[in-house]
Amino acid sequence: MRIGNIDLGERPILLAPMEDVTDPAFRLMCKHFGADMVYTEFVSSDALIRSVSSTERKLQISDEERPVAIQIYGRFTEAMTEAAKIVEQAHPDIIDLNFGCPVKKVAGKGAGAGMLKDIPKMLEITRAVVNATHIPVTVKTRLGWDDNNKIITTLAEQLQDCGIAALTIHGRTRAQMYTGEADWTLIGEVKNNPRMKIPIIGNGDVTTPQRAKECFDRYGVDAVMIGRASIGHPWIFHEVKHYLQHGEEPPHEPFSWYMDILKQQVDDSIRRLDERRGILHIRRHLAATPLLKGLPDFRNTRIAMLRAETAGELYSIMDEITERYGR
Repeated sequence: MRIGNIDLGERPILLAPMEDVTDPAFRLMCKHFGADMVYTEFVSSDALIRSVSSTERKLQISDEERPVAIQIYGRFTEAMTEAAKIVEQAHPDIIDLNFGCPVKKVAGKGAGAGMLKDIPKMLEITRAVVNATHIPVTVKTRLGWDDNNKIITTLAEQLQDCGIAALTIHGRTRAQMYTGEADWTLIGEVKNNPRMKIPIIGNGDVTTPQRAKECFDRYGVDAVMIGRASIGHPWIFHEVKHYLQHGEEPPHEPFSWYMDILKQQVDDSIRRLDERRGILHIRRHLAATPLLKGLPDFRNTRIAMLRAETAGELYSIMDEITERYGR
């Protein structure tokens, strides 16, 4: 699959953009485990053109994580265009437009998935950004606003006509948020539309290697994007790539091997932020990791781990978990 002049190979697996998750360290870790392309956290166009320092830091990318896309969101054409020009100076491989974020503070203000209620404005912004930049521009969106407005089959053609280089579709409506099951049937319809010439990337509920393969085989998408299933589970990219290549899951590593990866995430988070904020940031990964799910009599240990306030306390608990449950 190619996006512009970027060759991602056959059946690429991409790391989805996620706020407070896809920081530089996590992107590099997922890249290490086989992610073919990674995305930054969401970048607010309004904050970027106002030179908000916390937003500008999100533009920091490294050559080790390439190809990498920087994703921007907003509801004003001029702001999105100016933000795209600023982003281009950070030299990402791709600029991605976020028309899919469903959270109230974004979509409720007309940005992200809120754009699904104002298609003319969405197309105006897309066309303006494409014309204002010199690198590939892609879009990530949803099936529609709600079950009565699943417009993606028509919208995909309109976005293609604006000049985008690829389209990612999350198989839910904005009204669904992240509930229910992702519906890939409409993603497949878009991909199998003979008028569509750009790559179609599918996203939503890809949590296992088997499901990733099914999405390629059944719906014909050019790439699969993994989001929430990578939280606390960055090695999922290795599992998926191995399954796609060999038709079987890779051999299980020792329990301590996986725990060492989580420890590395703790280290990276503390180094990037500081001890207090780093531990707060990484709790989402520790709470979500499948490594610790289903362990017997684990409830109290889990609570202690998620309440730990110092690195020493947290590492001690993690070592105790390895000693007690390692297998």
